[in-house]
Amino acid sequence: MSISTLSLTRFPGSISGLLQVACLLSLLLLLFKAAQFLLHRQWLLKALQQFPSPPSHWFFGHKIPKDQELQYVLKWVNEFPCAFPQWLWGSKVRVLVYDPEYMKAILGRSDPKTHNIYRIVAPWIGYGLLLLNGETWFQHRRMLTPAFHYDILKLYVRIMADSVRVMLDKWEQLIEQNSLEIFQHVSLMTLDTIMKCAFSHQGSVQQERLTSDGRLFHHACQLAHEHTDQVIRQRKAQLQNEGELEKIRQKRHLDFLDILLCAKMENGSSLSDEDLHAEVDTFMFEGHDTTVSGISWIFYALATHPEHQQRCREEVQSLLGDRASITWDHLDQMPYITMCIKEALRLYPPVAGVSRDLSKSITFPDGRSLPKGFMVTLSIYGLHHNPKVWPNPEVFDPSQFAPGSSRHSYSFLPFSGGSRNCIGKQFAMNELKVAVALTLLRFELLPDPTRIPVPMALIVLKSKNGIHLHLRKLQ
Repeated sequence: MSISTLSLTRFPGSISGLLQVACLLSLLLLLFKAAQFLLHRQWLLKALQQFPSPPSHWFFGHKIPKDQELQYVLKWVNEFPCAFPQWLWGSKVRVLVYDPEYMKAILGRSDPKTHNIYRIVAPWIGYGLLLLNGETWFQHRRMLTPAFHYDILKLYVRIMADSVRVMLDKWEQLIEQNSLEIFQHVSLMTLDTIMKCAFSHQGSVQQERLTSDGRLFHHACQLAHEHTDQVIRQRKAQLQNEGELEKIRQKRHLDFLDILLCAKMENGSSLSDEDLHAEVDTFMFEGHDTTVSGISWIFYALATHPEHQQRCREEVQSLLGDRASITWDHLDQMPYITMCIKEALRLYPPVAGVSRDLSKSITFPDGRSLPKGFMVTLSIYGLHHNPKVWPNPEVFDPSQFAPGSSRHSYSFLPFSGGSRNCIGKQFAMNELKVAVALTLLRFELLPDPTRIPVPMALIVLKSKNGIHLHLRKLQ
């Protein structure tokens, strides 16, 4: 028999042997992974034995449809005091907390934000103040704080009012519609405001001819980012000319980008191009998306509670009369509007939750503890609807925020809390007050009973089916 013939007869046997070895190695690897999975899951179960939780599947965890997540949170908040573990799948678990003392304990630390959750927005906004951790975050926070000084914020009130009036003028033309989906309109209005405050943008995003509602928001965001790129390039080019930096510093109205370009770190260095872009995009996101959510849900809350809406209207009418102008000084003279805004933010917090990875073990005030490495989600939505914290939590009751009322300092966190609270919370509150005051002077807001919004926790709190309101022009 020839050599070639022998080779051919032996070759199938060699393949078979190799396959057997590969199968054996695969089986051993599978067994190793299974043992690793079981050991890790046993460790997790032991670490969480102090925290009861609803029954869950050993692999699929607590199977919750995304559009029903908040409804499940409300159910579990009533069943489990303070916190409970939510199994995502397999050995992936997070601990949801919604007790003020638990919130205080975690927000008083410097644990990093959960990378796996926040990385989805990183390609969009980069690593600015929202996503940074540690010393770099602290340096950026100190550098950006002057951008939110009240002397700067004062000048933004007129810009906010102008943007709101453009939206209300559009609403007058659309008032004959059966009902109006307001989220997209509010989105364009807040985008208009942020572009003018951040970059001194001329013109109005709201007045451009855009496509259908399905593409409206995407187009607006694309426009904003293109404008951001263009303005940063132009401003940096200006600073190459001698004396331009001093001219910027002497401007009567410094916008957000001016302040970033002029800012210096403690070592005297300026922001890199990457950091500059990230902070601008972060400001665009946090000053736009969260405010859209806040204003839209406030309008819905007032529409469904006409008695409170009317009290707010009477307050702003007595303050402004027939004038549609509003100034910085007016903002502190709206106690009832402020109460209603805060109560709406309690029921519908723009950010439903934030997450942290424990950098070291933690013991809570009630003695229960968690080891290093656990993911903890601070459910702001759960906190705001916790019956242990808020009596009758589903009832719209602005008196809970009456001047002089007492509550736990970590029971109301629409802008988070601790050292990493929202740096732009005063900017946001000002915009909310301006939008509510000017809108109530022009329109009566009424709900559409055929389309009741269903809250859904995405990046910000939205409605699964939009927020539809009827508008009635006031004479």
